[in-house]
Amino acid sequence: QLPDQQKTSESPLSWFRRVYLPPALHPLNKTLVKGGKWKDIDSTQEKRRSFLHDFCEKYNSRKKLQTHLVHLVSRIYVEDRHKVLYCEVPKAGCSNWKRVLMVLSGLAASAHNISHDDVHYGKHLRKLDSYDLKEIYTRLNMYTKFIFVRDPMERLVSAFRDKFEHPNSYYHPVFGKAIIKKYRHNADEEALKTGSGVKFKEFIQYLLDSRRPVGMDIHWEQITKLCYPCLINYDFIGKFETLEEDANYFLQLVGAPADLKFPKFKDRHSSDERTSVEVVRQYLKELSKEETQLIYNFYYLDYLMFNYTSP
Repeated sequence: QLPDQQKTSESPLSWFRRVYLPPALHPLNKTLVKGGKWKDIDSTQEKRRSFLHDFCEKYNSRKKLQTHLVHLVSRIYVEDRHKVLYCEVPKAGCSNWKRVLMVLSGLAASAHNISHDDVHYGKHLRKLDSYDLKEIYTRLNMYTKFIFVRDPMERLVSAFRDKFEHPNSYYHPVFGKAIIKKYRHNADEEALKTGSGVKFKEFIQYLLDSRRPVGMDIHWEQITKLCYPCLINYDFIGKFETLEEDANYFLQLVGAPADLKFPKFKDRHSSDERTSVEVVRQYLKELSKEETQLIYNFYYLDYLMFNYTSP
């Protein structure tokens, strides 16, 4: 069930309260793909789609989420020129994807000249929940819907490193102060005042706490609760682990300009080592086996839906 603050009161939208979009598997339109080099990527893509479809068939036979359509699409960005919908999964290439959407829509000439703040705070791109119900439904049925996902543990560690190991004017005072106050014994005044210096183990204590002192955040929320992959029919499932080839194949599928390639650059903290399997392993050393198991349990559906192996 949705938390009370996410429930919408009775309104003209209430007739959509029990929306259920069956996970039918539609063939991708591949008429715009040129050259034979995409064969292996296309084969992998079909396997991912089939895997998710089969999982959702089983999962939805037991449980159907009941919520407003507007809530389901609140993380989806719209690009009308090429008729695509992108569900944003933070820490899975989302900044560069939004840059690409701005280029596709004609808002920018190149993805390389768009700043981080312009991407995230410029409000250049529209989200699907900003349209009326008829327009939402039309786009869901007519547009190519895509999502890029990432190994849940890598995504979690990446979010921690980004938000808590670098100066941050939002995450330190809002999340850091609350986390240190609740989970650090004998915290000094400076840490309580600034919220800086949160340790990974403290962050995990917060994540796993059913009575956590501050709410969830999109950077570590489960993908199943951001993008609802069994309720919304994603036509294309990309993975961060194969980001460049998946992204450039997708751009071919939707008829993007031939010179538009997915950016390779790291959006922020470019001198930092990327969060990899080895980096994750170092962070997990700070945790007990029980804590690692509980993290897996927390992201259980994400692991299953996208066929990731347990840590």
